[in-house]
Amino acid sequence: MVERYALEPIKSLWSLEAQYKRWLKVELAVVWAYERLGIAPKGTYQQAIKNAYIDVEKILDIEKEVDHDVIAFIKVATSKMGKEASFFHYGLTSSDVVDTANSLALIEATNIIISEMKNLLKLLFEKALQYKKLPSIGRTHGVHAEPTSFGLKFLSWYSELKRDLKRLINAREEISVGKLSGAVGNYAHISPLVEELALSKLSLKPTPVATQVIPRDLHSNLINIFGLIASAIERMAIEIRHLQKTEVLEVQEPFKKTQRGSSAMPHKKNPILCERLTGLSRIIRSYVHTAFENIPLWHERDISHSSVERFMFPDVTTTLHYMIVKAQHLIKNLVVFEDRVKRNIDTTKGLVYSQRVMLKLIEKGLTREEAYKNVQKLALKCWETHSSFKNEIAKSFSHLLSKNEIEELFSPDYYLKNIDAIYKRFEDE
Repeated sequence: MVERYALEPIKSLWSLEAQYKRWLKVELAVVWAYERLGIAPKGTYQQAIKNAYIDVEKILDIEKEVDHDVIAFIKVATSKMGKEASFFHYGLTSSDVVDTANSLALIEATNIIISEMKNLLKLLFEKALQYKKLPSIGRTHGVHAEPTSFGLKFLSWYSELKRDLKRLINAREEISVGKLSGAVGNYAHISPLVEELALSKLSLKPTPVATQVIPRDLHSNLINIFGLIASAIERMAIEIRHLQKTEVLEVQEPFKKTQRGSSAMPHKKNPILCERLTGLSRIIRSYVHTAFENIPLWHERDISHSSVERFMFPDVTTTLHYMIVKAQHLIKNLVVFEDRVKRNIDTTKGLVYSQRVMLKLIEKGLTREEAYKNVQKLALKCWETHSSFKNEIAKSFSHLLSKNEIEELFSPDYYLKNIDAIYKRFEDE
């Protein structure tokens, strides 16, 4: 976890103290279940709560001796307990505690991310509505194609992230499981009923079939969805980076009065936030592959996944949370130069209306092949000479097209005629 890209409240979620508190929560839930079932004497749970002790430095010191973090934790957590210590970690293995606690952490982190995603979606939809009727040039392959609605950019991002939110909510349900079934997951030393009771106290469900660990495909699915969200944010960032190019300059990311864009060139306003989001997206996606690598483990379990997850879970959640919060700032404060958006439609001097001209000529009786060849010939001429496409059409087809018809053919408003139909798909948002 890089401090620079770690924001609260997720940052504190992955501290060692928070981790040990989650471990303790799992252990105490099991003690509670033992008492509920009459296995532990009445009052055991309350005594365990009262006397449980966590000291991060002491745990770390003992870990240096025993070279096992869970054993070190148990020794410190029970160091002030009496008889109740007999039921602490009784019938459990380390992965029971660690995996179940990780589920709690991932659920909490996912809840925070879901909340911030909803805030981002709200901002995107507001911008989509604001720029719904603003004509802009659509680009394919980086080349001017045809006019479209500037608002559709935001609506497209909104729609994608809405799908990702749905996926994330489903994944949260999938990872809301724990595992308290012992060394190889067969309940030899702990009853399934103990697991069921303890996990219910933690608002979790039992993993249907576990080995010594919770199957890692559940985590992999979650991380994969995190990668989709990061990629959606990067798609936004890349579009804004292009639109902020000097020769395009349709938008500009937020730039503070005291901000400086370059140590050498005082005039610079660089899209540093968008570039940062692009880079962080690569980090998130790199963990998608890593999460898949964690699925195949030896037999009932090895620990090849363990070191990976100590990096992956904190990094992927804090980084994605940071990206979503910064994306909110980006979208909320994005500067849109509407005059430049409109003016850029005419950069090619009318060539972007070539399809509409072709279709009109077909309506007038030309075959598609004839219309395409004639329009392309004039378009290529205009590319080379930088002349007005509308003037060339007027000269070549005045016998088929009236002045009014030609003016209508070169109107960007035509391309917005069905935009309302797209927006109606989101009218209940």
